[in-house]
Amino acid sequence: MEKMMEWGMNMFSIRADMGIDLGTASVLVYIKGKGIVLKEPSVVAIEKNSNKILAVGEEARRMLGRTPGNIVAIRPLRDGVISDFEVTERMLKYFIQKAAGSTLFKPRIIVCVPSGVTEVEKKAVLDASNQAGAKSTRLIEEPIAAAIGAGLDISKPSGNMIVDIGGGTTDIAVISLGGIVVSNSIKIAGDKFDEAVVRYIRKRHNIMIGERSAEDLKINIGTAYPRKKEVYMDVRGRNLVTGLPKNMKISSTEMLEALEEPVTAIADAVHSVLERTPPELSSDISDRGIIMTGGGALLYGLDKLISERTGVPVKVAEDAVSCVAKGTGIALDSLDELDNGMASADRRRAY
Repeated sequence: MEKMMEWGMNMFSIRADMGIDLGTASVLVYIKGKGIVLKEPSVVAIEKNSNKILAVGEEARRMLGRTPGNIVAIRPLRDGVISDFEVTERMLKYFIQKAAGSTLFKPRIIVCVPSGVTEVEKKAVLDASNQAGAKSTRLIEEPIAAAIGAGLDISKPSGNMIVDIGGGTTDIAVISLGGIVVSNSIKIAGDKFDEAVVRYIRKRHNIMIGERSAEDLKINIGTAYPRKKEVYMDVRGRNLVTGLPKNMKISSTEMLEALEEPVTAIADAVHSVLERTPPELSSDISDRGIIMTGGGALLYGLDKLISERTGVPVKVAEDAVSCVAKGTGIALDSLDELDNGMASADRRRAY
């Protein structure tokens, strides 16, 4: 009987604790004892007339730019924050239930948010999570989660610098003693990379390409620093003069030109945070280097560009895309130690 009770308690703990990386581009869910169990795009397809959700995640992403007039595929988060509360709540509910595999227990949840969010934006995330079925919700700032997920020991009195490049925001932070000392969050990240590619090809070639095509170009031949060997990729778009479909070949050199503005803005923002960092912590960072996380960290040569701009070694974390989700999940075991980087629904200060 005791073993059955122990098994039941273990099942409860596995299902009750959940860390969520609620990103502009994708949602990752970490379940205690299991690791990352879900990774899907932050996209929802809705039937306009009935407001019925037709698809969520990857299935909905495939509908982007391909839906008939009565169906709309939307991304309910923009620039790292909720832009459509109701759709975000429904999306979260779907992902929570899918990840948990059961609605028997209400999970305790930690959700990560960009470091620059306002109290109103924090409350929106808390409310959306709680209304989506959480027993309780805490928030953790993305740089803290990213640092934990990257395997850094942030509890010591030494400086660690994280640059987390997601879909909507780039979060830059210097962390010491479990808290953020200096930080900046800018709304330039993966989405802005895609937009820059669309603009460049429209201006340079008079061709309009879709969001998914721009993302494919970014992932496959995107470049932030000159490559030793030129690479190419075919892309299809619509000729803005004739209105007809057209195939063309894009080079990595063109991608370098297309992405110059957003990647330079990120490098400048990192440099600015370093300038505001206390000398003792700057010395630590010079020795240890800057750690990059998030999907945007995988852009070819971005680490070299930032290193060249700052004069500090830069390293892309192992499994950079999953660092925030992993850190959010690991933080489930360390809530008391991480109070400096968190806010909870029941202990939130009123502003």
